[in-house]
Amino acid sequence: MQKLYKTAQIRQVERITSENFNISGQQMMHKAAQSAFTALHQRWQEPQQLVLFCGAGNNGGDGYVLARLALAVGYPVCVYSLTDASALHGDAATAYQDFITAGGMVNTFHPAMTIPTNAIIIDALFGTGLNRPLSNEYIQLINTINASACPVLALDIPSGLQADTGCVLGAAVKADVTVTFIGLKTGLYTGEAADYIGHIVLADLDLPALLLEELTPAASLLEKMPLPVRQRCAHKGHFGHVLLIGGNDGYTGAIRLAAEAALFSGAGLVSIATRASHSATLTLNRPEIMCHAAENHEQIQSLLQKASVVVIGPGLGQDSWAQTMLATVLEANKPTVIDADALNLLAKQPSQRQHWILTPHPGEAARLLNTSTTEVSADRYAAVSAIQQRFGGVCLLKGAGTLLADAEQIRVGTTGNPGMASGGMGDVLSGVISGLLAQGLSLAQAAGLGVYVHGQAADRLAQRYGDRGLLASELFPEVRYCLNHSD
Repeated sequence: MQKLYKTAQIRQVERITSENFNISGQQMMHKAAQSAFTALHQRWQEPQQLVLFCGAGNNGGDGYVLARLALAVGYPVCVYSLTDASALHGDAATAYQDFITAGGMVNTFHPAMTIPTNAIIIDALFGTGLNRPLSNEYIQLINTINASACPVLALDIPSGLQADTGCVLGAAVKADVTVTFIGLKTGLYTGEAADYIGHIVLADLDLPALLLEELTPAASLLEKMPLPVRQRCAHKGHFGHVLLIGGNDGYTGAIRLAAEAALFSGAGLVSIATRASHSATLTLNRPEIMCHAAENHEQIQSLLQKASVVVIGPGLGQDSWAQTMLATVLEANKPTVIDADALNLLAKQPSQRQHWILTPHPGEAARLLNTSTTEVSADRYAAVSAIQQRFGGVCLLKGAGTLLADAEQIRVGTTGNPGMASGGMGDVLSGVISGLLAQGLSLAQAAGLGVYVHGQAADRLAQRYGDRGLLASELFPEVRYCLNHSD
């Protein structure tokens, strides 16, 4: 399990290392720079010129040490800064002076400068401590870096990206490689980070492993869990009965997508409960799905008695029929996936249960928390934790770097691509999760494997066709493949 940490936890490790293991900040800075220099060579075997942008803190100090290492082996090195040398302190000041003593020179950045096209840029402007919006001069500098055609290596985290949340603080460097130090940071894997981090390299700096092991990680990366082998004598009754409720007038596609996804995920039986006006035609070319008219409390209640898992929300709407359906489902007290309009109805009448999985996108999450989408996106970790604490069960906050929170931990999804930005993808996810629940997985297991496989299936399609024009229904056979194969 790859663990993720907050900035304060990494600082704690640095402090304990210095106090208890007699490893100075200067030694850690040298190891960080050497690790980055090694990663540089692994990605670009013979860099022709290095252009470094160094800030005023220890991240800038890492850059100065790397610049000195590059000078020592004969690379052309050009260093730029917006900070006067007199503003440097501690280890960063020492690293600067060592670079100057070694024959280096620091130039002042100006917006009209041109970065050589054959250069590799080293981003050492800001480290993990950045928590405020950038000034205009730093935004100009970062825009200059991003406008160049040069590859970029970022030290610890791309400058401008908030290390705990993954939010961009006005502007952020778009890196090809990010060499992050000591431990993986939470902000590298969710929010806006995906557009900036490039390939991540972890450099632990050879610090005592027990220091991180003694900390409770803030989150962990989601891993694919294997499903048990089915017995030869298995029958459909062993793999559950999923009942999906939704498809109000004009919105039949969503519930159909979710139901097919449950089938392709391995559920033994799949039924849809929907409006009488289209119940006879909704599943005409998918006879494996049973479809029932359910217009009132009594009709849906009788269907719920046969179900082992329930999905409600896709195409549900928010009219009186939708309200009746949700109220009846909540009375049934069965394992339930709550999605789409069922989440919007729940936001109006909150309740807490431990046997459900909530699947909001940021807009739905904002309604559940009575806040704005901007606030949710500003700290996705805080948002998913708040929803889980308020509503119970398992909450997954969809988006790049989907977050899953239960009462014990937060996990972060690592699969998926921009091709999933199309209608129906969320409905498929709900169906996949319900199919896994029906086969006996726990809430946390079904949500985690569902998110992983959903993204993995889309990644397989994107590798084949690209990430433009992917259809939600195209995921079905890929989901089946991913659940039956370990790769």
